Amino acid sequence: MTAAASASSSAATSTTGPAVTSSGASSTASAASAGDKGVGPLLRGWREQRRVSQLELALRAGSSARHISFVETGRSRPSEEMVLRLAEHLDVPVRDRNALLLAAGYAPRYPETPLDDPALDALREGVERLIQGYEPYPAFVVDATYNVVAANRGIAMLLDTVPEHLLAPPLNAMRLTLHPEGLAPRIRNLREWRGHLLAQMERDIALRRSEPLRALYEEVAAYPYASEGSPEEGSPESGEGAGETVPYFALPMQIEHDGRVLSFISSISTFNTPMDVTVAELAIETLLPADPATVKYLQSLMS
Repeated sequence: MTAAASASSSAATSTTGPAVTSSGASSTASAASAGDKGVGPLLRGWREQRRVSQLELALRAGSSARHISFVETGRSRPSEEMVLRLAEHLDVPVRDRNALLLAAGYAPRYPETPLDDPALDALREGVERLIQGYEPYPAFVVDATYNVVAANRGIAMLLDTVPEHLLAPPLNAMRLTLHPEGLAPRIRNLREWRGHLLAQMERDIALRRSEPLRALYEEVAAYPYASEGSPEEGSPESGEGAGETVPYFALPMQIEHDGRVLSFISSISTFNTPMDVTVAELAIETLLPADPATVKYLQSLMS
């Protein structure tokens, strides 16, 4: 599970299907230290991480390199509007924009609404219809640390051999996929899929600077795995199409199920312009069939 090809579109969260839990968003290192650091060092850290010069940031934000320098060294206090403008041009996550505002002496701008709050009822209902509409194809919703907060019945099909202790809340998509007692032994191209997932987590860590996410990465990266039993690249076995070479336009997850190999590619949807921390950290992942044999098998489940 989790992403081979990503697509940006509006999404939300819901509670439907198996292994459904509600989980709050994780704290980040910069948020935790907002009270200890001024806004200048925090902004400089984001700018350096994004590999943007003071001049380039100034041009993007309609400011001057001199003013950016003064803000970073504490010689000038930025306005609330300037903090938000710089954060936007540095692609700072919504949670960390609140941390920047606090460090600059302003109130947080973005609320963090619990998933079960009535204010999110419309979002939950909309996503419930969306992921149910993908059935029998698997679809699920995760938070910032890949905890599954909603899933459809297609996911239950893939989890039928997973031990109970891995299904206990909070169900985590990365643990479930890479744990040696989870889906990993059934993933035929585990080496490639594992490398893809770890690289995805590394990108998320760089974007969010999240200590809980880093701890999860270190945990799952340390899981033992064996790829000796995986088929050679380019020769996946897929049910009735076993032995045939299938051209893929994105890296598939090839997973054994009920005596056959199913192939999926994944697509991730997120909110484009979130105004809430919880919503900003949600993502819907859909697993789409990557070959005709997988399509035929999944459709047979509906008959």
